[in-house]
Amino acid sequence: MIFKLRKSRILIAVCAILTAGIVVACGPQGGGGPNQAGEPININGAGASFPAPLYQNWFKTYAQQVDPNVQVSYQSVGSGAGLEQYINGTVDFAGSDAPIAGDRLKSFQERYKADPIQVPMVGGAVVFAYNLPGVDELKLPRAVYCDIVMGKITRWNDPKLVAANEGKTLPDKPITFAHRSDGSGTTFIFTNHINTVCPGWPAGVGTSVNWPVGVGGQGNEGVAAQIQQNEGTIGYVEYAYAKLNNLPRALLENKAGNFVYPSPEAASKAFEGADVPEDFALLVPDPENPEAFPIAGLTWILVYPEYQDGRKWQALENVLLWALGNEGKSIAEQLDYVPMPDDIVARVKATLDKVKVKG
Repeated sequence: MIFKLRKSRILIAVCAILTAGIVVACGPQGGGGPNQAGEPININGAGASFPAPLYQNWFKTYAQQVDPNVQVSYQSVGSGAGLEQYINGTVDFAGSDAPIAGDRLKSFQERYKADPIQVPMVGGAVVFAYNLPGVDELKLPRAVYCDIVMGKITRWNDPKLVAANEGKTLPDKPITFAHRSDGSGTTFIFTNHINTVCPGWPAGVGTSVNWPVGVGGQGNEGVAAQIQQNEGTIGYVEYAYAKLNNLPRALLENKAGNFVYPSPEAASKAFEGADVPEDFALLVPDPENPEAFPIAGLTWILVYPEYQDGRKWQALENVLLWALGNEGKSIAEQLDYVPMPDDIVARVKATLDKVKVKG
């Protein structure tokens, strides 16, 4: 499922899902071949839950096929916590669905006297999943989902919802909105869209915001559980978490006025025609493509501009390049991701080649 971009043609992948928590897997000394010394190399990462299941599969498969001596541990703690650990130097790499910016960028630059390095690995759709037995293919016009997240529409049989879903029986029950309680790149993607399309949205954009309404859950896993366990609940989760948990996903009205069902193909349409900036921090808060699902974003891995342990960095670089190569792309496609195109992979490789090793 490949989509093209103007200039830097990029592909986005929609994540596949598993339970998160601490994801521990083995990632051998990537595309360059096995660890020549044959000694264990431990690599620790933390961050976004959005891509954690894919990372788990990548690292495990890589260990089995290339080098079992390289141990890659990825802790799914959310983008916000991952970025903080990255800035504090307590991990070897971080995962984030939000590009590092603002105070965090300043803190990193002050501490390391250099810019952070962030490279795109996959991307995906953020969907409205819901628990409403007997109601399939719920349609949510923009004005309606804006009012739900702002607490202005509070019951499922609200006239605006009924009008948008002709022929469906919507119950006279309260709506519970589920959102993330932790610092989250998924929240960044979601609020970046909501802030763009919802007049009067009070909470702004960020990995953590002051929600006007709703109940919180830890990680994509926690929000999915809130929805699954509580009838009448609707919330935002990464596409594959909803798919794995068999949660119904709503059709959303996009900028062109079309109702689009979430899928990897529809998510990839969101990025067509977009120029990827030098730092890869591509944001598309409201896609122009009439076939695009309207809420989609990238996820990045962040590495340091310099490492003290040359063997560790070489192993990590090779793991990442293997993941972006043919074998990694095949896994991504099997898990409903859309792989990165070759030109973006080449740019990533050139960027990673800039990393220095002390000594």
